[in-house]
Amino acid sequence: MKLHHLRNATLVIETEKHVLLIDPMLGKRKTIAPFTLFRYQPKRNPLTALPKNSREILSKVTHCLITHLHPDHLDKAGEVFLKRKSIPVICSIKDEKKITQRGLTVIQTLEYWKPQNFLDGKITGIPAVHGYGFIAKLMGNVMGFFIELLNEKTIYISSDTIFTKDTEKVLTELKPDIATVACGTARLDFGQPLLMRMNDILKFAAGTLESFCQSFRGSKPLSDNKGRIKKGFGRK
Repeated sequence: MKLHHLRNATLVIETEKHVLLIDPMLGKRKTIAPFTLFRYQPKRNPLTALPKNSREILSKVTHCLITHLHPDHLDKAGEVFLKRKSIPVICSIKDEKKITQRGLTVIQTLEYWKPQNFLDGKITGIPAVHGYGFIAKLMGNVMGFFIELLNEKTIYISSDTIFTKDTEKVLTELKPDIATVACGTARLDFGQPLLMRMNDILKFAAGTLESFCQSFRGSKPLSDNKGRIKKGFGRK
């Protein structure tokens, strides 16, 4: 299994038989409006261009998993790519209607904690809570994925979430070989952080065999930068 982190939440999982695209934000730099106007200096997103080898990586994609519908997880360019390549989509049952209305092909929908057959293995939808306090309700539905494919490492895509009993259950009971965590403690102009604070990131990482940190530089607003996160892990 190979993991290709393109930017922010956009990830490609490459196995011998299948290549899974997670949350395609594929547009050029500064094509999405700022997410904050007052708390931080407004900046259009994404902040970074896709890697130079992204076209080669994306050419292999066989399926797409969408955790939720925020534009930093599925943008217009991502939609165009999925339609042009006729890539089948797997998503939460709560997002199926909106995704099909955008002209994408949904072949499988998931409910929380209900495992289903998936390719040559299984997939389970995991609840995700996109923020601390009341802001989570405003951020809407989010779903993580626990993926088990034949002769491959198990992987937990936690998506945009804080540390919850559900994330802890995945780590302690399902025991994924690899787990992704969205880092950066993003915040809007109001409310508490949208992602895990540093103490929860460390708690998450302590419960995994291998952690894969995302969202370092893909978009604003992040209140914890890459240096602070690396320092939290005791790295320079």
